[in-house]
Amino acid sequence: MDNEIGHEIADALGILLKRTTRTHLHKQLTEDMGEAVDELTYPVLSALARTGPRSAADLAQVAGIDRSGVTRRASRLEAAGLIRREPDPTDRRAHLLVLTDEGQHVVAELRTRLAARITASLASWPPGEAETFARHLRRFMNEGPFA
Repeated sequence: MDNEIGHEIADALGILLKRTTRTHLHKQLTEDMGEAVDELTYPVLSALARTGPRSAADLAQVAGIDRSGVTRRASRLEAAGLIRREPDPTDRRAHLLVLTDEGQHVVAELRTRLAARITASLASWPPGEAETFARHLRRFMNEGPFA
């Protein structure tokens, strides 16, 4: 395999991973989800759903946001009842951010919306091609440069 396919994949990933691309998608996904759920708080909710309870500092690394940004967004989500702060059992000085039941429902809705958008974008693909893409993408993530 020549290096040209590597460049083609790198270019596509560059577009996919751009902050503006993610922000645009998050804005669409969070429409009509309430005042606290928007393109800014989406990464915090999503990261908490993927990782479970985390400190603001740990969540900042996972979400790709600085700690003060996580703290501000977490305060909005806490005021809306979507997350809560709990004492960290391993460090009495720290607190963990935890999704509430309502927060879990919101995340489930956001994931449903994202899956629906992805499915709709693949509707014109020939039968079996989307399944093959999904299988190869998972393999790439498990074995490729991100592993």
